[in-house]
This record gives sequence, structure tokens and C-alpha cells, in this order.
Amino acid sequence: MKPRVTINLASNGELEIWLNPEGRDPFVKELQALSKRNEHFHMGTEDEYFEEIELSKLPYNPNDKILTWAKVLFRTDEWDRQYFPHVFGPESEEESN
Repeated sequence: MKPRVTINLASNGELEIWLNPEGRDPFVKELQALSKRNEHFHMGTEDEYFEEIELSKLPYNPNDKILTWAKVLFRTDEWDRQYFPHVFGPESEEESN
């Protein structure tokens, strides 16, 4: 069977990732390979830019919005503290004081 990975926004606003077994294995492999040196991977449909994971253009539900391109980024706390400290929120600032 051909790998099938579908990413969509459901009509209720939820992000959904649908995977068949052949699509799950390379998706998990890419996730597990993320590190400080290998910090992102791309997903896209055959007519969009993609390198690592090909996405399906066919929705499971007709009212869902299909995403045709995505990027997964691995960020350590060290990286985020330096470049995006706001992602820790005000609770984190209180903890560090």
C-alpha cells in the first residue's frame, strides 16, 4: 500500500493527522530523527514543495480544510529561551525568579 498522510483542519477547528501504517512509519522515523542538528522536516502534496513526507490531498470528511504543506520544527528549551522566550508564558517567568 502507498503511504498516506493527511493533515486537515476539521470543521470544528481541530488539527487532525490521519496516517495509514505505511505513512505512519516514515512520519515517526522523521519525528525520532529530530535533534539540534536535524531540527526540522517538510511535508507537502505532490504539487507542493516537500522533501521528506508526501501529504494526501484527499480529505476524509468533505467539510475539512486540507493542509498541502507543513513544516515540523524541533526546538529545545535553550533555543526557545534565547529566540522565543514568550512561548514559556508568564508562569515560567515567575518560576525563574
